[in-house]
Amino acid sequence: MKAVILAGGLGTRLRPLTLKTPKPMLPLGKKPILEHLIDWNKKNGIKSIVLCVSYRKEKIQNYFKDGKEFGVEIEYAISKKPLATAGQLKTAEVFIDDTFVCVYGDSIFDFSLRNMIKQHKARKAFTTMSLYEYKTNLEYGVINTSKTGKVTSWEEKPEIKANINMGCYVMEPGILKYIPKNKPYGMDDVIKKAMKNKKLVSSFITKKGFMDIGNKESYKQANEEFAKKSRKGQK
Repeated sequence: MKAVILAGGLGTRLRPLTLKTPKPMLPLGKKPILEHLIDWNKKNGIKSIVLCVSYRKEKIQNYFKDGKEFGVEIEYAISKKPLATAGQLKTAEVFIDDTFVCVYGDSIFDFSLRNMIKQHKARKAFTTMSLYEYKTNLEYGVINTSKTGKVTSWEEKPEIKANINMGCYVMEPGILKYIPKNKPYGMDDVIKKAMKNKKLVSSFITKKGFMDIGNKESYKQANEEFAKKSRKGQK
């Protein structure tokens, strides 16, 4: 099985850190984010990697080369311009002929990808999405009312839960036919198109093992959490 890692974005929300360095190559501890992702795939039994690259691609290619030094085999799907998530995935089409994993290059995962793949196959899904159980508290009191306007309850700063997209998928090759070539295209559009065509889109829900690195604040937080875990591991 192959893993396709989407590593071609501009990383605009992390500027100036990404002016000379592609976001997946920003350091997290002693390794770039992308190396952590490759290690995680290898840990879960996937040693054939396709890196979808574009912005500052030479930095990625010069570091990872063919992947042998990292215990994997790496191929490169190159685009001349940013194509959004699904558009990037489309560039890897020539490398894909079987069930594959697709991962965003700006997150850190630590859940069981093996179990996700196993579930995908057992359910005979077309696509399986990894979902994270996210919890947060609203900053305001929530007032519930009846149709006539009568106040029925007051919940002060209630906790809300939602399953959010983690950016890791197990997919069948048929998903690629729903993506146009050479055009920026979002993964949400592809998934919606698959569901519209009655394809089984399944979910794999986890309550741990996810760090998103989308902006400066989340990057700082990820570094702090990673440092904390590293200190615990040394004890």
